[in-house]
This record gives sequence, structure tokens and C-alpha cells, in this order.
Amino acid sequence: MADRDLKNIALLIDADNTTPKGIDPVLTVMAELGQVNIKRAYGNFAKNNLSKWGEITHKYGIQPQQQFDLTAGKNATDMAMTIDAIDLLYQGKVDGFGIMSSDSDFTPLVTRLRQDGLVVYGFGSTSKTPAAFKSACTRFIDIDALIKGATDEPQAGKGAKAPAIRAGDIDEELIELLGTAWKAAKRDEEGFASLSEVGNIAGNRSSFDVRNYGFKRLSDLFEAIDQFKVDRRENNQIVVKRLR
Repeated sequence: MADRDLKNIALLIDADNTTPKGIDPVLTVMAELGQVNIKRAYGNFAKNNLSKWGEITHKYGIQPQQQFDLTAGKNATDMAMTIDAIDLLYQGKVDGFGIMSSDSDFTPLVTRLRQDGLVVYGFGSTSKTPAAFKSACTRFIDIDALIKGATDEPQAGKGAKAPAIRAGDIDEELIELLGTAWKAAKRDEEGFASLSEVGNIAGNRSSFDVRNYGFKRLSDLFEAIDQFKVDRRENNQIVVKRLR
């Protein structure tokens, strides 16, 4: 892809509410959207618990935005991130955002950015992030799953397998989401629908992303669920059908 075709993406990091261990896999995911030319981390880096961020800012080209705790109980980091995001929005030079945080305070910001048609990927801990923030994002991706996926990356070559689905990851809510998306998609006489269309419908209905379940491809996730059948047709077309 030519440089002029690449989108300009901004990654804003709430250092107080996320882990520096996730920066490498997060940047890998953000590459799906385009060039991440703006990378900023916000927090009071004078605190000992944020010292590791200082060690990686130069490595990844992250611009630290120091925010002192001027008043107890007030979060200057959230305000600074929000102001910068809105500034970038109105400058009109950014096509998408990544927000690294598990803080629900960013829900209105994400909603506002998406109202202008921008793609917003959220990265946080699923167990700590409120549903409202996750649902507001175009995609919400569990940082812990990304870190684990990067650590457990199988070696290329024979014997490399897709990760086994983890116990408790598949629940009725996910089955209902995928089943509803399949039902809404155009199906052939055998009941098969295009996998990409099903994935797009599911993504439009929620912040669903296969990486939260330990998979890189949507087809691998469907193949791991007994309620669906995946078939491969001519021209590498992948279709899916719900069995029950």
C-alpha cells in the first residue's frame, strides 16, 4: 500500500489504567487501521508505579504527557486525554483512534468520536472495563488476551495449531450474537452465509472481536464452536451455517 493511502491513526494511552506490557500487541492490532503516527501516554510519571512507562516511551516513539496530581481525587489524566482527542478531531487530520484504558469516564469521548465517523478501538482489561465503554468502541479488545496471545504464539510450520478455546469464554451471549448475525446475513439454499458478512454484522451490533477469545481469525473461532459449521468454497470463499 502506498504511503498516501495509509490512514493517520492516533493512539492515546491512559497510563494510570493500563499496562505497558500491552503496547507491542496493541500497536500490531492498530496497524490494521493504518499508520499510528500519534502515540501519547498520559499520567503522573513521577509515581513509582508508572516508572516502566518511562522505560519504553523512546523504544516505541511514545510521547509522554506529564499530568501532576494537582488536587486529591481529581483525575487530570482523563481531562488531558479528552482535550487532546477533541483537538485532533477538529484538526481533521486523524482518521481513527486507539484508546488504551479501562476507565468508563472515556465512554462519552468514544461516543463523540464515533459520531463523526471515526473508528475507535478500545484496549483494556475485560474484567475491569464497564460494558458501556466496551459497547461504545468500534472494537474493544482485551489487553490481557493480546498479551497472552503474543506470549503463546505458536512456531510456524507443521504442527502449529489454533489456540484451544478457553473454558468459560463461550457463553450464551456470544452464541446469540453470532447466531443473530448469521440469521441476518444472506444465506444460500443450504443455509450457509458468507463468513465475512456474518462477522461484519456481529461487529456492527457490538464491540465483538475474535482476539478476545484467543483467536486471530474469525473462521477459527467458528470452527471451535459446536453450534456452527464452517465450509470452504471455490475462490477461497468461507461460509458458515448454524447447526443448532
